[in-house]
Amino acid sequence: MRQVTTPEILTCMINMTPQDLQVMSFPGLHETLWDEREFLGWRDVHHNTKGYLVFWVGEELRGLMVKAAESQMPGGRSAICALCHTQQPAPQVSLFTAPKAGDEGARGNTVGTYLCADLACSTLIRITPAESAEIPDASDTIAHKSLGIRDRLENFSNRVLSVDAS
Repeated sequence: MRQVTTPEILTCMINMTPQDLQVMSFPGLHETLWDEREFLGWRDVHHNTKGYLVFWVGEELRGLMVKAAESQMPGGRSAICALCHTQQPAPQVSLFTAPKAGDEGARGNTVGTYLCADLACSTLIRITPAESAEIPDASDTIAHKSLGIRDRLENFSNRVLSVDAS
């Protein structure tokens, strides 16, 4: 991911009201390892159900506010994140909804998906198995997963924007 600044983040958010933007918290951008990310994802430290996803679609920076379900999925089961396709214990995956952009969002319409509760998909895809005959080069696996995350983020944001995928 290319580096972004706080002002760029504020101007790229496609589904937030001016009031939402005023109370938004930001991660420590100076600590971010940009080369190891497909997107910038973080949970709001002041609003425990809010999270944010910021990513590039070509040359366009796009950002989304998402809201996590207030309850966790029950333990003892597995769940899969829709972005990184990582299977993990169910409480580590949460249903997130995103207000739709524009008039539809103002009417309360949302779209939802299951995501890693900590929004740390970029870290998870870099945990690779040891190289073997079946997986000769872990960097190929990471590149494949990285491309998948970027495609799924774009598709999810298109749903927020009500853009027809066809």
